[in-house]
Amino acid sequence: MRVRMKVTISGTRDGETWPERGGSVDLPDDEAEQMVAAGLAEEHDGDEAEGQAEENAGNPAKPETATPRRKGPMTKPPAEK
Repeated sequence: MRVRMKVTISGTRDGETWPERGGSVDLPDDEAEQMVAAGLAEEHDGDEAEGQAEENAGNPAKPETATPRRKGPMTKPPAEK
């Protein structure tokens, strides 16, 4: 079964690197069904262009950023007697 990758997988399969996200690969039916069930790939119908990005992909122009660091003590000092 031919599937289109929804994610990029590092490493190799049978000595070949996995295709990039949006690329297609032929897999045995049982392995392809597992990849589709896991959300890693989708069935390739052959109508769309190879390497086309998903429509629901995030905006690559705006990277995620961390929350700013708080200043000052994290806890209140003990009450004076």
